[in-house]
Amino acid sequence: MTGGIFARAVEPSAGEATQGAHGSGACLNCGTTLTGEFCHVCGQSADVHRNLNSIGHDLLHGVFHFEGKIWTTLPMLFTRPGELTRRTIAGERAKFVSPLALFLFSVFLLFATFEMLKAVSSPDLATQRTGKSLTPVGLKADLKRAEAKEKKLAVERAAIVARRGDTEALDVLLDDVRADLTGLRNAKAVFEGRATDAVKGLRISTRLPWLDQRVAHATKEPKLFLYKLQSSAYKYSWVLILISTPFIWLLFVFRRDVGLYEHAIFAIYSLSAMSIGAVALSIAYTAGIIEPAIGTVALFGPPFHMYRQLRGAYGIGRFSAIWRTTALLCFSLIAGLLFFTALLGMAS
Repeated sequence: MTGGIFARAVEPSAGEATQGAHGSGACLNCGTTLTGEFCHVCGQSADVHRNLNSIGHDLLHGVFHFEGKIWTTLPMLFTRPGELTRRTIAGERAKFVSPLALFLFSVFLLFATFEMLKAVSSPDLATQRTGKSLTPVGLKADLKRAEAKEKKLAVERAAIVARRGDTEALDVLLDDVRADLTGLRNAKAVFEGRATDAVKGLRISTRLPWLDQRVAHATKEPKLFLYKLQSSAYKYSWVLILISTPFIWLLFVFRRDVGLYEHAIFAIYSLSAMSIGAVALSIAYTAGIIEPAIGTVALFGPPFHMYRQLRGAYGIGRFSAIWRTTALLCFSLIAGLLFFTALLGMAS
């Protein structure tokens, strides 16, 4: 409901459906003589409900406030995203859900779906889907071999030290074995459902002191960090629009007929489509849809949608859309990395 309320706050009233007959008399809000179904001064509807059913209607209308427009917007968002973007920019607003309202609601839907699926999913979901143990026999065997090798090398090193020999070559080998051992233990913890235990004790070096400090803080309390990260991602998802818009501008830097506003609308609709697509794929995965099919859609869906939206929104040819789609995919990775880095700083 939080996402819906935010969406309602930015959704303009133009194009709303109305109920009741042609207005007459005086407006109950400002007293102006009515000449239609809405007051031409304050905009209040001439038809004012005064029954219990109206409370439920107002609740649904106020929170979700998409009504028939969502059934016009969503199909176009996925089948003709470029046309939707172009028509919105051109001024057709009453027929469609406003871009920002759709974005806010899609982000809310994304996080709500993830939380719901997390709650209803069985901890043995991987076992049910693959028929394999959460702790494969091969992983256990590799772990035992690595532990045995570490002990053997440690004994050899102790013997060399006792002889006052050079242990430099052996130390390098021992470090490699211990690194492998750490990775195997972390993998075992993940398979056993102890993902947060796998994070503890990790030592990550990014060569950026401020970032290393935040990563170290995150590994100490991974559960708290993940909670803060998710909360920050939800609250500051709109920052993705600000990060993405300049990258889209770079793709059309020599075109004078489009500006930052047009690029922002493009980014909002694109991000909304990706969010809703992620919701659909998550539900499909939980429902047991064939994984290769989900993987294929996840791999080729985003670039195909970007290609269609670029062609339709900016009126460019195939080759121009192809190279811009390739560049936009790279820019998306950079924007995502920048957004995650910002979240890392806010969540730590």
